[in-house]
Amino acid sequence: MKAPFYNRRSFFLAAGAAGLAAQAPLGLLSPARAAGQFAPTQTMRGGSNNYRPNAPLVDSLGSGFLISGMVRRAGDGAPLQGVRIQIWAATTLGGEREPRNHGSVLTAADGSFRLEMEQIVPNFGQPHAHLAYDDGAYKTVFLRPVMPSPSDTSLATEFVLAPA
Repeated sequence: MKAPFYNRRSFFLAAGAAGLAAQAPLGLLSPARAAGQFAPTQTMRGGSNNYRPNAPLVDSLGSGFLISGMVRRAGDGAPLQGVRIQIWAATTLGGEREPRNHGSVLTAADGSFRLEMEQIVPNFGQPHAHLAYDDGAYKTVFLRPVMPSPSDTSLATEFVLAPA
């Protein structure tokens, strides 16, 4: 009996098939999205730093950097319209405490939001933004996503809100 012939192609095909087979059962166990369920977003440490209650609704805070995202209801993942999201960051205009670096936006019918602002710059060594939901119908959530690079010009995030 002749030994089977293996080459790079057969190795990668076999490895890919094994990887798919190994991933299938794990995907079924994912608690965050199993059977249409969405787990609530947890508040991030440091997210509430320099927060200002009731930051004004704004159309923009400058140009050059885009923050966008989605807001959904925990459980079924339904998009939430008219939800107020506050955004602030250290930018080329100044630090996080600078009033012109704070603003709020409302989500659209599909749960999306977006705000253009000046370029975010590193603060305490990290380029990051702050986003908050705190209007009372849902549990308060503060996010502090860190960007991989100070040269990034956009940031996207998602809120999944649980009833208060």
